[in-house]
Amino acid sequence: MQAEKEEDEDDTSPEEYVAVSNFTGSGSDQLSFSSGDALLVHAKPSPEWWWAELQGVIGYVPAGYLRQDAAEEEDTSLEDPWQDEEYFGSYGTLRLHLEMLSDKSRTEAYRQVVLSNSASLRNKVVMDLGCGTGIISLFCAQLAQPSGVYAVEASSMAEYTRQLVKQNSCEEVVTVLQGRAEEIELPEQVDVLVSEWMGNCLLFEFMVESVLLARDRWLKDGGVMWPSSAALTLVPCQANSYYAEKMAFWERPYGLDFTPLQPLAQQEFFAKPKFSHLIEPNDCLTVPCDVILLDMYTLQVKDLEEIKGQFHFCVEKSGVFHGFTAWFTVHFKSLEAGGATVELNTGPNSDPTHWKQTLFMLDRPVSVCAGDSITGTIVLCRNPVWRRHMTVTLHWSVNGSTEDTDNCQVGTKSFPMWR
Repeated sequence: MQAEKEEDEDDTSPEEYVAVSNFTGSGSDQLSFSSGDALLVHAKPSPEWWWAELQGVIGYVPAGYLRQDAAEEEDTSLEDPWQDEEYFGSYGTLRLHLEMLSDKSRTEAYRQVVLSNSASLRNKVVMDLGCGTGIISLFCAQLAQPSGVYAVEASSMAEYTRQLVKQNSCEEVVTVLQGRAEEIELPEQVDVLVSEWMGNCLLFEFMVESVLLARDRWLKDGGVMWPSSAALTLVPCQANSYYAEKMAFWERPYGLDFTPLQPLAQQEFFAKPKFSHLIEPNDCLTVPCDVILLDMYTLQVKDLEEIKGQFHFCVEKSGVFHGFTAWFTVHFKSLEAGGATVELNTGPNSDPTHWKQTLFMLDRPVSVCAGDSITGTIVLCRNPVWRRHMTVTLHWSVNGSTEDTDNCQVGTKSFPMWR
């Protein structure tokens, strides 16, 4: 038995990794480190969080911020920092397309954009980037009279999109091109560039980079971008049911004290954002605030590396501050002077979309009272290696408005967002 134990210890010897970016830990169980630091990884309990050591201190670290020395590691996955095989592979199946097409709020918004601009689209050239099944291209061909629509799709779904274009008698107008936006060639520049590029928390997966590159290469001077602008919205919120389900549950299950598992639950359930969250409007503790605004005409690829926003909220009702909820809104500028702008809002006061909202849980809830202020910053930092990933870092300060509350409570937490 002793020999077997020694073999097990050898098999689990620490591996040395190098940090590729700075990271600020939140809580005593997360390590902070700088780019270039050498860390010893002792265990990999999940794909996202590893148990590592830095200068004798042990804690959790985000796996996406580390990589092994190229001389010691022959992992070919780093040859594809965009994870294109996995990413485009997922769009080569019907699951995601069914989800998107079933999202009436999303799809009808694009249909309404085409319909309300049908007269102005006459004889225009349109690029539909990341067209998927070609639904927006078909809207253009059937509801307007453009001279041509280039439907660009990198995944294998493009083969079926060609069939759908022919099946709907749109082949005279719509040309399907299979390939990445960075690689395709068009015979002409376009008047309108339309794309549904938005991800969770607006930027996740960074399809927007392909849109910006296509804009710079193929959009005519004075051409129109759809969406034309985008905003990320944030609100401090309560999340009583989620907190009870994931954290309070461990207090007395079946009459037993399971509280030693709460730190593990915190790390497992609250360290990452909760996608597909549906916040009830009554759970908003303040009026929501747009914290990041993007102009799709002036936004540059280099701007995507780090985007910062500020917030100042005034608490409207007493409650428990469990975290922040985020969602986005995009606007579609009219081609006609004075024409109405079309809006797609993924927030709690609009019809639900397949994006829903994104919840960022604090490690420990904070009681707040009406009149308290919550101020701070949000930073969206793109992963320097895995280009579809990012980390959302929130800094906040809760300032009490009465003598019964603490004068100030300050917190910082980083949330890695990985595919």
